[in-house]
Amino acid sequence: ELKVVFRNDMTAFNGVKHDQFENKGRFNATASEFFMRHLEERGVTTHFISRPDPDTMIVKRLEMVPLEVIVRNVAAGSMVKKYPVTEGTVLSPPVIGIDYKDDERGDPMINDDLIVALHILTPPELTAVKIVALQINEILSQFFDVCGIRLVDFKIEFGKADGKIILGDEISMDSMRLWDKKTGESFDKDVYRFEKGDVMTAYRRVLERIIPGFGG
Repeated sequence: ELKVVFRNDMTAFNGVKHDQFENKGRFNATASEFFMRHLEERGVTTHFISRPDPDTMIVKRLEMVPLEVIVRNVAAGSMVKKYPVTEGTVLSPPVIGIDYKDDERGDPMINDDLIVALHILTPPELTAVKIVALQINEILSQFFDVCGIRLVDFKIEFGKADGKIILGDEISMDSMRLWDKKTGESFDKDVYRFEKGDVMTAYRRVLERIIPGFGG
């Protein structure tokens, strides 16, 4: 088992922007526990075991895969900068992108052939990762829809244990892009990135919508 402590630090633009916000760690731990439990109940295996403290999770030790898997339902963020697509364009079917986790190299995008050639994952493991990523997307998109929130995109990481592919890391407002379905208002880290308002208010509003009785 491992202990994961959620910090109050927030960074953007590869660490160029860096601040601390009271309650951020607690809010993200709350969200991560909620979503991991929600996914487990619907057949997705995660590393979550328990949450003994407001900002702490106990998780299963995994052999982490050095990849970030991004699932996009709507064009936004870096996708709009890199490709000829307008922000807000619905992507159907959802688009999976995979980045190689390496800070020094700037987390470059990586394709399936290279993932296999570098022995990061076998072809069956890579297929499993994509299937689970789309399953998670389906579950979370439906859930957020009921809460009046649009799941624009999200980033997840996987690990291996006993030969199985398991969801690791976190699922929180830090790792998702969320828009209000009616107004298009951001409820995620973009509020901080682009100074659209108070980011902790945005995070709290997500928790108030997804967790009945959440008092902040």
